[in-house]
Amino acid sequence: MKAKEIMIQKIESNIETYMELVQTMYNNPEIGNEEFETMKLLVDYLDKVGFKTTSGYVVPTGFLGEYDTGKEGPTIAVMCEYDALPEVGHGCGHNLIAGIGVATGEAVKEIIDQFGGKLLVVGTPAEENFGGKVSMSEAGVFDEVDVALMVHPGSKNGVGGRSTALNPIKFEFFGTNAHACKPQQGASALDAAVMSYLQINLLRQFVNQNTFIHGVIKDGGEAANVIPAYASLEYYFRAPTMSYAKEVTEKAIQAVDAICKANNVTYKTSTYECPYEDTVINYKLADILTEKYTELGVENIYPVEEIAGGSTDVGAVSYRCPTIQGNIKICGEEVSGHTVEMAQATISKDGEKGLIKASQGLALTILELLENPALLAEVKQEFKETVGKNYDNFT
Repeated sequence: MKAKEIMIQKIESNIETYMELVQTMYNNPEIGNEEFETMKLLVDYLDKVGFKTTSGYVVPTGFLGEYDTGKEGPTIAVMCEYDALPEVGHGCGHNLIAGIGVATGEAVKEIIDQFGGKLLVVGTPAEENFGGKVSMSEAGVFDEVDVALMVHPGSKNGVGGRSTALNPIKFEFFGTNAHACKPQQGASALDAAVMSYLQINLLRQFVNQNTFIHGVIKDGGEAANVIPAYASLEYYFRAPTMSYAKEVTEKAIQAVDAICKANNVTYKTSTYECPYEDTVINYKLADILTEKYTELGVENIYPVEEIAGGSTDVGAVSYRCPTIQGNIKICGEEVSGHTVEMAQATISKDGEKGLIKASQGLALTILELLENPALLAEVKQEFKETVGKNYDNFT
């Protein structure tokens, strides 16, 4: 059989096993940085099918599955996510992402000896808050990778798009306790926090398009008859680039500084979660995945989304090597992400079909790059040119 037929058949014949992995993760969701059992599940499987595996790779719940042909050729990385959300479990579909990654890796392993190179299945935990891909990117995991790929499930088929840079900032306010009937003896950290909350909200109309500011009051006092000496806010500042997210953050800090002086309160800021960079698009990769999806009968394929929506740690990888995060439809548009309904879709028949098409699409994309070194060179050249123009935004 040809390499294409081998991979397609491998995925289809082994789908029950892949869906068992997806179901097991669905039944046993683990939130970011706590995915120890999930890591073991995936590592054990990759080890069984012939990958050289490393657990606790870079971060405690990260892993690496490696297959080296021993011959010269490109290094291809397939990324797996597998952290769940509190309350809703796998409402972002990361269990299916892991299934897609494992299926793609196993299929490509069947044929890569014909071409040479190295295949990596990279377990990247804690996407939701703590950025496993950021830690791995900073550790150099993707520096020698020629292409990194993954597919995210949802309510449409597509070839990915831009994401917003995310700067998560915590504001802490320090005042002076006093009896509420003698407020002149105290300084209210809560008053400073509330005024800051209102002022930061007012910034929203004065920022560029596709820039978002959202926050919550995390601490505001314990008793109504005590002037609070401590309060805190947690904010996400999102923007098309990290440089602009930091610019908006600085405007918020200036407002907080003035408010604290007016209220005789001090403050400090900290980064309370992992910042995420925006995602660099590789249009050549998007074209290849579109072509492969079309060959597989995937319909209504959305082109690259140019307007950024949410944030993802895939952005960190996209500044290190050519990267694509495609989409596969497993439910209707009435189903939102981060919901119980989305989690249920991952173990449905549509979830199974999505796993097959997504992993076949990625496998065929990789095959195209292995068979056509000139095309891979074009992908890498586009990356060099694009990142060269955008690196200031990244730093």
